[in-house]
Amino acid sequence: MTTNLRLRWEKQLTAPAAPRPLLNALTIDVEDYYHVSGFDHCVSRRQWDHFPSRVSDSTLRVLDRLAEAGVRGTFFILGWVAERCPSLIRAIRAAGHEIGCHSYAHQLIYEQTPKTFLADLRQVRLILEDILGERVVVYRAPSFSIVERSLWALDILIDEGFLFDSSIYPTYHDRYGIAGTPLHPHCIERAGGSIWEFPPPVWRFFRYPLPIGGGGYFRLYPYGLTRRGLQAINAAGRPFAVYLHPWEFDPDQPRLHPGMIRAIRHYVGLRRTERRLVQLLKDFRFGTLTEALGEWLNSRPELL
Repeated sequence: MTTNLRLRWEKQLTAPAAPRPLLNALTIDVEDYYHVSGFDHCVSRRQWDHFPSRVSDSTLRVLDRLAEAGVRGTFFILGWVAERCPSLIRAIRAAGHEIGCHSYAHQLIYEQTPKTFLADLRQVRLILEDILGERVVVYRAPSFSIVERSLWALDILIDEGFLFDSSIYPTYHDRYGIAGTPLHPHCIERAGGSIWEFPPPVWRFFRYPLPIGGGGYFRLYPYGLTRRGLQAINAAGRPFAVYLHPWEFDPDQPRLHPGMIRAIRHYVGLRRTERRLVQLLKDFRFGTLTEALGEWLNSRPELL
């Protein structure tokens, strides 16, 4: 089945029409405010059910903004959320968006064994496919936690039939990143097969791989800097994959106490996210991750 899915996707790649602005990927990691990795030290997974859930309302707000702009994106779903909110997942898919896996329990991959990662992966995929009645072949690791010491996760993704990943951040960070990896979408060859990697957006700024256009970077940087960096990425001939979370559209979410640095990363700029997204959708062309990758490959047949 996976081979047929790959062949059907590749057959959609045709010669490009008249030049247009690059199509970029708009991605949303569907998790609640208490799921973030920065809160792991102060919120246990056993407590998750005791927090008031706000993910449905904030995700519906995102869906409204995308519908107004006529934009489809890729929603990476946390299995824990899908299990409790199946109607939300159906609503996302019914609106024309692509569905991807974002793990079941939002555990960093490099803190798992291959066995526990495989169990988590199969659990979230089964939940999503039962809800949707269709195959899910796109993956994003919690907090981009495919790093040098967890590259084995790619082998498991390939073995399980995933075709696309967006987990390897080509930058430096205390929690994620493999600096020096390609900034553009690329096919990764492993012993058991291959998988297409669509990395999060990085702008070469005075030779530094500056993360831009996602999460805290989207909220903390001045929007003019974000737009300039993303324009530079497109000008270099690369599409980018913006990433946001529903909780970033919820400035009234309950406040937790993770410590000063983590609180800055999580809470600063929440009231700006929605209007910035509206402007971003006007400034760039967006589609799903697989649409953006397919259109880019149409113009670069040598990569196939």
